[in-house]
Amino acid sequence: MARNLIVAALVAALMAGFVLAYTLLAPQAQPPMGSMTPSAGPGGMPAAWPAVPPVKGYAGGQEIRFLHTEASDPAVAQMLTTMMGSPVLVVPSLAQVPAAALGTVYVFANGIKGEGPFGFQPDVFDRPPGDPGYSPLRAVHLVQWKNEPAARLLTSAAEMERAVAQGEITIERPGAVVNMPLLTWPGGQR
Repeated sequence: MARNLIVAALVAALMAGFVLAYTLLAPQAQPPMGSMTPSAGPGGMPAAWPAVPPVKGYAGGQEIRFLHTEASDPAVAQMLTTMMGSPVLVVPSLAQVPAAALGTVYVFANGIKGEGPFGFQPDVFDRPPGDPGYSPLRAVHLVQWKNEPAARLLTSAAEMERAVAQGEITIERPGAVVNMPLLTWPGGQR
């Protein structure tokens, strides 16, 4: 038992020495030359860091918020960058992610005017966080109303499936994948 106490004391002394050495010798983070030191914002993060604007969408029949961060297709990334005023990076390898690892996002190319990327209703997501198979990586499914004057607001994947079954909409998958982490979802938030 005395041996265990000696070993524990030596380990504690070594750890304290490492912490002290790191504190004294590690270079301190400095702001880039010519920039002002950012003030602390929420969560202690610098307030001057760029903000990625949240986007309105729907999942499970409820309004949600999400981000666009990367897209596999340059045209999609440019469209989202222009729409949000925040850069969406091009990552072509996202298109190689296996289908089983992707969620679905339904993007409307016509229908009700709104805040979506094409100027129509906001996007609809399947499988939000907490659902089996949730992934922030989303395969884009482009939705077209066959009879645009009959378009109505759709807010869930189940409504999308019913509208397809009833012949109201067509869905095309252009092959683009977008990283779209959800910030809020039915029953949760980050």
